[in-house]
Amino acid sequence: MSVMIKELNCIKRNGKRISESKDKVVAETPLAIFINGRHFVTTMLSPEMEKEFVIGHLFAETIIKDIEEIESLQIEENIANVLTINPQSVLVAKKTVVSGCGGGTSFLEESKLPRISSDLTIKTDDIFDAVKSILNSDLHKLTGGVHVVGLFNKTGRICIAEDIGRHNALDKVIGYGLTRNIEFSVTFVVCTGRISSEMALKCSVANIPVIASRGATTSLAIEIAAKAGLCVIGFVRDERMNVYANSVRIVNH
Repeated sequence: MSVMIKELNCIKRNGKRISESKDKVVAETPLAIFINGRHFVTTMLSPEMEKEFVIGHLFAETIIKDIEEIESLQIEENIANVLTINPQSVLVAKKTVVSGCGGGTSFLEESKLPRISSDLTIKTDDIFDAVKSILNSDLHKLTGGVHVVGLFNKTGRICIAEDIGRHNALDKVIGYGLTRNIEFSVTFVVCTGRISSEMALKCSVANIPVIASRGATTSLAIEIAAKAGLCVIGFVRDERMNVYANSVRIVNH
C-alpha cells in the first residue's frame, strides 16, 4: 500500500445497519525543518515528495532565492536538515502573508510584493484540460482527503502533487520545478482547493503567472494578484470559469 494511505478500523453505519470495517485514509505526518541547526518550522504533510516540499517551501518563503543556496538537504525520521550558504538566512527572513487553513494573517508590505515578469497567455481550453487532469487523482478517489496541485505549460503536465494541505502541494510542485530548472514564467498552476492570499503570494515569488482552481478565491488573493501581475481564475467547472485578475493572460481559443 502507498505510504500516502493507511487502512484503519472503523464502524460503518448505513441506515440502521452497523458493521465493523476498514477504511482507507490519507496519511498525515510531521516534518520538522532545521536550517543550519536551527528549528525553522514543523509542518504536517502527506509523506511524499518531501524533498521537493522542503525546497519549494524555503523558496516560496524567501528563505532561499535559488536552489544553489542549499548546500545539503537530508531527510530522516521526520526531520529535514538543511544547510545553506548563508547561515543567517533563516534569521533575517520575514514572512509577508500567512493565510493557511488556520486563518492566521499578518501585515502585507506592498513595497516588498514580488512582481511577475512574464508575457504568458493561456488558452481557456488548456485551463479546462489541466483542471480535468488533476481531478483524476486515484488517491483523492480512494480517500477523499487530499488536495491536488498541478504545474503545467503549453505542452502539458510538468508535475502533479497531492497533499493534505493545498499550500504544501503547491510548495511541492515549486520544489519539483526548481530541482529540474523549469522556467516558471511560462508555466501555470491548477489546484483543487481555495486560492488564498498565501497561494497567490507563493506563485508571485516563484514567477508563476497564472493560477486556476475549480474552487473559490479570497479577496486578498485577488488584491495581491492584481498588483503582482498574477492571473487568478476560480470555479473552473464544465465550460465555466471566473477570471478575477489580469484577464489579459487568458485567450478564448
